[in-house]
Amino acid sequence: MNKAVNPNELKPADDGGPLYAARKKVYPQSVSGTFRRIKWSLMAVCLGVYYFLPFVRWNRGLGAPSQAVLIDLPNSRFYFFFIELWPQEVYYFTGLLIVAAVALFLMNSVGGRIWCGYLCPQTVWTDLFYAVERLVEGDRRERMKKDKSSDPLKLERISEIVLKHSIWILIAWWTGGAWVLYFSDAPTLVKELVTFQAPMIAYVWIGILTATTYLLAGFMREQVCTYMCPWPRIQAALTDEWALNVTYRYDRGEKRTSVKKAAELRALGQQVGDCVDCYQCVAVCPTGIDIRNGPQLECIQCGLCIDACDNVMAKIGRPKRLIGYDNDINIHRRQEGKAPIYRIVRARTVVYSAIIAAVGGIMIYTLATRSLLDVNVLHDRNPVAVKLSDGSIRNAYTVRLLNKSGYDRVIAIDADGPVNSTVHVVGVDSVTPDRPMIVIPRDSTSELRLLVTAPADNNPEKSIPVRFHVTDIGLGVVASATDNFVSP
Repeated sequence: MNKAVNPNELKPADDGGPLYAARKKVYPQSVSGTFRRIKWSLMAVCLGVYYFLPFVRWNRGLGAPSQAVLIDLPNSRFYFFFIELWPQEVYYFTGLLIVAAVALFLMNSVGGRIWCGYLCPQTVWTDLFYAVERLVEGDRRERMKKDKSSDPLKLERISEIVLKHSIWILIAWWTGGAWVLYFSDAPTLVKELVTFQAPMIAYVWIGILTATTYLLAGFMREQVCTYMCPWPRIQAALTDEWALNVTYRYDRGEKRTSVKKAAELRALGQQVGDCVDCYQCVAVCPTGIDIRNGPQLECIQCGLCIDACDNVMAKIGRPKRLIGYDNDINIHRRQEGKAPIYRIVRARTVVYSAIIAAVGGIMIYTLATRSLLDVNVLHDRNPVAVKLSDGSIRNAYTVRLLNKSGYDRVIAIDADGPVNSTVHVVGVDSVTPDRPMIVIPRDSTSELRLLVTAPADNNPEKSIPVRFHVTDIGLGVVASATDNFVSP
């Protein structure tokens, strides 16, 4: 039962503070170490793939696009090296989205927000913009000093700002330009863009993506991760106690004190932590938080504070990994004198891995066994059937043939259903008169009108199923579709 609350015991709300705290600009300091090198490597790979993949060529034969990765909207095709997907195969994209989502869950269950810290586009481009800022304006202290200068309009300072923003805009422009290259032949579109002959929609999208990249990576930065991105809130519901997150080992770090004071206290036999309260972990953090305060929404798990702390520990002769990828379970075990346990393989990660393997396996199997010849049949509705003067019955169908291969096909059309029925293709010359054989172009959709005529004898006066078989004469590939043959 809930306990009644006396209104007189309630403390008045503090109305003195603002409802919104203004943003404090973050000045991340450069750092070197294991995780910084990992971030540089992944940045180089991600940006290299994004910027240069449109220029990779892939030979698909005469008349087919030669760009390795291409989203061909006018022709409704998606090309990825040797894979060509049609609009009817949108389920592959559904499978990719499922795999991507579950892979994100798996990464979170293993290493927390490692996606945010290493692979997220916002993190990658913000990191790149920070690198430009340090190159032009200097490291943390220099930037802070210049921003607080009483004379910010010096020619040297203005030239630095102009150079920095010029490089930012150039990077943002190439980011937007690279995106549109995935939707058209890259070398051709680049030439058209330079000569101002490209479609207006290309310039519009380049302008939009240039502006968003410039604003998000150059100005909003950590605000995007903290306020705009839903993943920090979602991942908290998906994690568990065994997930490895960037963690301050308070069992070893407390009580904090300076190096000199720590030496004096240790000489007196008093317990002192390894943390020297140098604030280097705060100085290098791209979101400006203090990891020693525990898990926080703003932490993107990038590991730069680990590198900063390791460098300090190495200088003062203390063991590294005062900050590291860990969890509270191991901290408590160390406090009890037990060895840490790392359970990467557990029910959660096994289930996620199994889902990824199952969906990926299904996609690979269907892709490897899919037919490059498809047929769809639609029965005419008005009229559904016609009775001819000799008593025979005729039904009309619209047949859509999909030739997904890179060559023309000679196909034969057969109908199984009414006894002794004949098939006629309207308006198309057949190779043979008794069995319709026609040529359908490569990589195209052809629509035919089919007439199926059945004699009155030996055919029931009701609806019966009819199955259409489309056979590639050269390869023997067969595609089938079923409809009904209706009596008037």
